[in-house]
Amino acid sequence: MLSSVSLTGGRRSAVCYCLSILLTATSAVGQDDSEASTGSPQSTADQLKDLSPDGQKAVIRLSAGLSPGTEARAMFEDILDGSRLSSDDGWFPLAKSQSRFSWSSILQRFDGNADERITADEFLGSQKDFSRLDRNSDDVLTESDLKWPDHALAWSPGTMFFYALDQDGNGKVTEEECVTWFSEMTQERDDFVTLDDLRAAFPAPVDSLKEAGPKHPTRETLLLAFERQELGSHQAGPEVDEVAPNFTLKTSDGTQTITLWDRVGHKPIVLIFGNFTCGPFRSQAGNIERLSRSFADRADFLMIYVREAHPTGGWFMKSNDRLGIRIRQPETYDERCSVAFRCRGHLEFDMPFLVDTIDDAVGSAYSGMPSRLYLIDQEGRIAFKSGRGPFGFKPGELEQNLLLLLAANPVASGDTTERRDAEQ
Repeated sequence: MLSSVSLTGGRRSAVCYCLSILLTATSAVGQDDSEASTGSPQSTADQLKDLSPDGQKAVIRLSAGLSPGTEARAMFEDILDGSRLSSDDGWFPLAKSQSRFSWSSILQRFDGNADERITADEFLGSQKDFSRLDRNSDDVLTESDLKWPDHALAWSPGTMFFYALDQDGNGKVTEEECVTWFSEMTQERDDFVTLDDLRAAFPAPVDSLKEAGPKHPTRETLLLAFERQELGSHQAGPEVDEVAPNFTLKTSDGTQTITLWDRVGHKPIVLIFGNFTCGPFRSQAGNIERLSRSFADRADFLMIYVREAHPTGGWFMKSNDRLGIRIRQPETYDERCSVAFRCRGHLEFDMPFLVDTIDDAVGSAYSGMPSRLYLIDQEGRIAFKSGRGPFGFKPGELEQNLLLLLAANPVASGDTTERRDAEQ
């Protein structure tokens, strides 16, 4: 069943809804209590004059507590200067994805004839795995197959189409949602959609978000959200090849307690960090669910529910309001478990759904807020670390690294030559 949210009002309403969500995501801005933001450096007096006493105290605390040269310090300084927090601002340029599998290491492992191209015969995994890595389908792996867009929210017509159809915001488009969208587009006047209809529904992005899109939240809204670590952990998280920090957490329904290191050694482990109020995280839920199903026999998937990114009373998103997602920041562990349980039901995740402690111990240790992905090898070390969410949250990049890890360790993963030959 669809949620109570519908794109009423015909095609215009559907397009406005789609544009609102997309512009909110791609600009990382989202509410109407705005101030004009030029992004240019400001004097200390200018930085403080529009802040309330609480905001000024937050600046003092953050100035004293954040070390120069860190990701958190870069984020703080850009917020203070009025940044729009694009993928080029704050900590995002410093917090790119990290992988054990550089192109040179991949060539050293698989390129038997040293021609800087890897064929299916040279690859140690299955033909199916090779095809997934061969993203441009040219029957060889080259460095271009490993390259990904700068950020996960890059505009495309397909992105806009997805947001228009995903009416309940769970990251999965169903047949019923497609039928509803078609009905709204045609408005019962025809039994078809034309090229011009789609051109009007999914135009190229506008040049000025200030004129056409949602407005930027105030500097104070961002500063206070940043201090509460709703924008992300002030820590950077473990690096590739470091030992994964251990943790013990309960599932959202309280029926299981899972310790990470009890599972190390059997299969690679995928850690997924996210929260209900992070729209970009929800939009990737279908990709995450598909990965967990596809690799269920070869990897261990654990979802870790962390601090809300956009609670009421913080940087609240009107796109969440349209979906009936109005959640205040939980103050107790039971409250967080309740929200996590609701989130799991909405996203229909079929994997252990763990809930971080109310002091955010695991989310902080892994820098998992508001969303992030990790891949841990059979020795308990980090093999892949995504960039910070939302821009760096790319399930496809995780899948690529998982496939390379499995191929690099075929005996432990069960991905033997015999299995490859059997598939062929």
